Amino acid sequence: MSELVFFSGTMDCGKSTLALQIVHNRSARGLQSVIFTRDDRAGEGKLSSRLGLVTEAVEATPALDLYAFVVECISRGGKVDYVVVDEAQFLLPEQIDQLARIVDDLDLDVFAFGITTDFRTKLFPGSQRLIELADRVETLQVEAMCWCGARATHNARTVGGEMVVEGEQVVVGDVDVASEAVGYEVVCRRHHRRRMTSASARASALSPDVLPVTSE
Repeated sequence: MSELVFFSGTMDCGKSTLALQIVHNRSARGLQSVIFTRDDRAGEGKLSSRLGLVTEAVEATPALDLYAFVVECISRGGKVDYVVVDEAQFLLPEQIDQLARIVDDLDLDVFAFGITTDFRTKLFPGSQRLIELADRVETLQVEAMCWCGARATHNARTVGGEMVVEGEQVVVGDVDVASEAVGYEVVCRRHHRRRMTSASARASALSPDVLPVTSE
């Protein structure tokens, strides 16, 4: 039976690397894919990993009907054995419905990769719909780490090294960017609540063993 599988995790935990590995392994067996992505760090129509791997992909703009695109590929004589979607959190909920239809009506596996929550700890609409519809939700086993050494569970948006918790839900950026730019850092829940990034922690004289003085 074909499945819609959602691979989720924080930034920097290897989601795109796993997507590329699935494509590599299946391509080696003669299987062909349609790869969708949205707002990849490498630019439009790219699926890239921080390890330096990159492949061509179809940019899943809000106007693109993913089901219709795959049907058209097949109608033109193309071979489609499975579908890969990276940055799935940026898709519209109706596009997630289209992925489910690819599984149900075309009997193709769909492997979607994405972040579950945004920098405010709120669900992305695309991720929420995937959780609602997916046959399986898999949490990646490669754990990103907070600056304190704990398991990172939250994606923090930074400007000038300081965490921000207001603004547009989607602002494209990456980890390890220039300090003055909009960037992202993965942190544990405790330090997301305290708004403490690695930069602010270095600048602070507060010991991590000191109890917080507020009730937040």
